[in-house]
Amino acid sequence: MQSLAEQQNYNFIMLINMLLFLTALICSLICGSFANITPVQIEVYEKEGEKVTLSCNYSSASTLQWYRQYPGSVPEFLLVIIPSTGKVSQKSEIVDRDPRFSGKVNEKKTHVYLEISTAKVTDSAMYYCALVPTVTGNTRTLYKNSLRNTV
Repeated sequence: MQSLAEQQNYNFIMLINMLLFLTALICSLICGSFANITPVQIEVYEKEGEKVTLSCNYSSASTLQWYRQYPGSVPEFLLVIIPSTGKVSQKSEIVDRDPRFSGKVNEKKTHVYLEISTAKVTDSAMYYCALVPTVTGNTRTLYKNSLRNTV
């Protein structure tokens, strides 16, 4: 049987462990909610054959992704970059087949870049930078009939 002092010591240790757990949980929820990513420029124009650099500012990301979307199509995954190493960790078949596409982060780990070394007219599309995990849903376009109120 435990003495009163041992029981109080055990209760104190359990209380400290619970407080540490709650602090870590709250920090992960709050810190995670401050992660964001925004494009540096909304639109980028360049001549065919020129180098194109797209960039986004980000904070507290474990991995970053780039996507491309043509009008009327679903977004296509391009690549994943690990900010801590600055290296591309995963490439899509698109990027594997076309070495003109590359990704990197700046030294301060605040900007992520997608570079297209020699632009082609077919590169004209919407490009997205994203934090991971990225949630994707239904990739089909839904049309609403406003007269019948149906989807």
